[in-house]
Amino acid sequence: MKKIAGLVLCALAHTMPSMALASQNDTSLSTVEQVAKRGMAETGARGLAFVVIRGGEVEQVEALGIRNEAEQPLTVDSVMYGASLTKTAFAYLILQLQDEGLLDIDETIDTLLPRPLPSYEGFRQTHAPWETLANDDRWKAITPRMLLTHSAGFRNFFFITPEGKFDGQGGAVDIHFDPGERYFYSGDGFILLQFILEQGLGLDVGEEMRRRVFRPLGMDRTDMMWRDDFADNLADGFTITGESVPHDDRSSVSAAGSMDTTIDDMAKFTAALATCEGLSASACETFFAPSVNILADAQFVGVNAPLPDEAAYPGLAAGLGLVVTSGPQGSTIFKGGHNDSTGNMMVCLPESRDCILIMSNDVRAEAAFPSIVEAALGDTGIPWKWEYPDLDFVDR
Repeated sequence: MKKIAGLVLCALAHTMPSMALASQNDTSLSTVEQVAKRGMAETGARGLAFVVIRGGEVEQVEALGIRNEAEQPLTVDSVMYGASLTKTAFAYLILQLQDEGLLDIDETIDTLLPRPLPSYEGFRQTHAPWETLANDDRWKAITPRMLLTHSAGFRNFFFITPEGKFDGQGGAVDIHFDPGERYFYSGDGFILLQFILEQGLGLDVGEEMRRRVFRPLGMDRTDMMWRDDFADNLADGFTITGESVPHDDRSSVSAAGSMDTTIDDMAKFTAALATCEGLSASACETFFAPSVNILADAQFVGVNAPLPDEAAYPGLAAGLGLVVTSGPQGSTIFKGGHNDSTGNMMVCLPESRDCILIMSNDVRAEAAFPSIVEAALGDTGIPWKWEYPDLDFVDR
């Protein structure tokens, strides 16, 4: 068995889950659950939930371990942080709006806003300081597709320096390369598209997500910002060293990653995604199609990192709010979500409509994700080192 990262091993000695773990011969459990429990034991992860979709139908939903330092159990109704899975749900909304003719994802944003983007000042706290683009007219060439595929030229967030360091509330919005030129992960791109919906179309994004996505799918414990009724069954997080971190109660909507949800609710969303429920056939095709080739050997690289030639993963591309790759079973779509105490991963095979979604309130669980996905779907062709370049994965 491969060694896992040193910090994980250190944490394991002190933070083993207080639950009974399945043995390899426990045939009462599904293969996926057995592998998930072994992965938790080997990484020290305290809580993990997953859903398995077969042919677009929910087959299994499970919650394992605990949701907080008090060792209360994680349940299928525990509210967990959706992190960047929010981006996929937001892309789902955008395609509904396109189906209704309210926007065109290939229309430039200067035609969608009633006035020039740099003229909007004072939005640093809720969005970004768009006024810092006043001397760069390239913003006029940006389209919603570029924003959804991380190819508008922005770095992740304006308060993160080009070298990837946190800069508090300082910094500026900068366009680092011509829009559409290449993939470079950007949360600010999604925040800008949210801003366009609000200012250009007059939409309340939080309410539109509830009205068009969450309510129709029966996602009763999902929202784009904190609700008081979440507190009765809430998952806190655990860091790479096993430290407990309180749940971050989001007070404002962010298309880049403010969604709170449960594994039971996300089972419904994942099944809807697999079948493109509520979307036209053309929107479904656009959703999962490779839009921008990804030529970086890791998801997060510096702005000025050289583009590798032979090191790039063949067939890896950005879809809308997700990533597309090719594997032995055909096309695979996937999307992760991560912070210091959260690890999420959704993987779907569009041809068979088989999917797995993993949500963990313990970031250490990510080292077990490849083995759990393989147990559910077989070889998907996902370049795991692109997604998690710093991890040593546990064996199945």
